[in-house]
Amino acid sequence: MDSLISPDESWLLWGILVGWAAFSIYLEQKFEWASKLSGAIIALVGAMLLANFGVIPIESPTYDIVWAYVVPLAIPLLLFQSNIIRIWKESGRLLMIFLISSIGTVAGAIIAFFLLKEYIPAVDQIGAMLTGSYTGGGVNFAAMATRFDVGGETVSSTVVADNLLMALYFLVLITIPAVGFFKKNYRAPYIDEIERNGADNGNQAASYWKRKEISLSDIALAVGSSFVIVAVSFKLAEFFTNVIPDDANIFLTVLRGIIGDDYLMLTTITLLLVSFIPRYFTSINGAQEIGTFLIYIFFVVIGVPASIPLIIQNAPLILLFAAIIVFINMIVSFSFGKFFKFSLEEIILSSNANIGGPTTAAAMAISRGWTKLVGPILIIGTLGYIIGNYIGTGLGVWFAGMM
Repeated sequence: MDSLISPDESWLLWGILVGWAAFSIYLEQKFEWASKLSGAIIALVGAMLLANFGVIPIESPTYDIVWAYVVPLAIPLLLFQSNIIRIWKESGRLLMIFLISSIGTVAGAIIAFFLLKEYIPAVDQIGAMLTGSYTGGGVNFAAMATRFDVGGETVSSTVVADNLLMALYFLVLITIPAVGFFKKNYRAPYIDEIERNGADNGNQAASYWKRKEISLSDIALAVGSSFVIVAVSFKLAEFFTNVIPDDANIFLTVLRGIIGDDYLMLTTITLLLVSFIPRYFTSINGAQEIGTFLIYIFFVVIGVPASIPLIIQNAPLILLFAAIIVFINMIVSFSFGKFFKFSLEEIILSSNANIGGPTTAAAMAISRGWTKLVGPILIIGTLGYIIGNYIGTGLGVWFAGMM
């Protein structure tokens, strides 16, 4: 489908991507309705509309640059405050429901695979990509696509289905706290606290992202450190990939896949650095803000391929595959969450962190005023980058053997 803006119009596309990301943040912090919806959803849905109405192209080298450079730079910035040593001490309960939700993703992927393996080409690769994506967010999708050398057409069709379903599920999660069934059957201490303190506490997103003291040195250290960490991590991953042969025994093959993965190496090195020299990273102001803005640009990009006509033409069964995974994730999360007496807020954020990643979960927590859960869900959600890589790789290999 031809678009108003050509795929080669780089500056126009960058203007739209970055401008819409900025406008989404502005709306989120300016208007109560946008705060409740979250800027992440606005960014994603806005891009979907621009693409579906033919304003911007479905594919462009500009989007590839966001995947290749913007996302890797955002990951360390978002992890600078995430000391993994504190995870169990501060977030043990949330970690448990997050892992339960991850089990729901795995169960959904296995069920979808056996139901649809006779009808979808490259279903093993699709299963790996969606499992990775739904155990920590879209960054894992790219990692799985690269690891399994998935064809471009398969990636595009899966991205389309993935992004549309992800956007719809976020809207479902946002509305759940207002549904009578959930209000009646689940405890919601954070919602109750907000109601006790007054129904109108202003814009929660604007309050959380209020103006902070930041210097040129902070910006330089944040961005400079992120560049160095990405460069070193990717070079190390490349080194291990070259050192370990791809035709080695199963143990070395798995090891090569783990330590040779760019995103897994990046996340691991960042978390180790933050844990061992926390004073340096916690002293840098503005890293989370810069990283979040970069991720909002990514939200715009992942909304672009969600072309409804393309789904109807090329990916209805892939959409069904993804829907099965998300549905089972939701059933497992809310059923076991109820059984183990987790709060409604913990269940929602954990399922969100699985399907969309830690940033979208944090954005939802901020917009809803559940500020005490923002830090823990960011810390735990980042584990999804690692968990998703392991699980996505394992299921992908298993699915391939079952074909």
